[in-house]
Amino acid sequence: MVYVAETAASETGISAEIVDLRTLVPIDLETIVASVKKTGRCVIVHEATRTSGFGAELSAMVQEECFYHLEAPIERVTGWDTPYPHAQEWDYFPGPTRVGMALKRVMEA
Repeated sequence: MVYVAETAASETGISAEIVDLRTLVPIDLETIVASVKKTGRCVIVHEATRTSGFGAELSAMVQEECFYHLEAPIERVTGWDTPYPHAQEWDYFPGPTRVGMALKRVMEA
């Protein structure tokens, strides 16, 4: 999703700091917190479903650590909460358009 996020930021003209987590355990919470404190915003993008996806846990961590630094609600851009046929996986995964809409929402808040 790093390339999708980069494309979305480029297409919307929004200057975004993109953090690639590389691993979930151990999670680099220090880098995430530093980025959110610097920008005041957080958009979480991942391919998994929205419900019970890792983005929900990450959102909770950001909220706990950065509450007073957030200038907009945390946005999550995820896969849909439905099974998908592999022939349509690019319709399922978040693309630059959906990520770009989330970037615009957090910038307008």
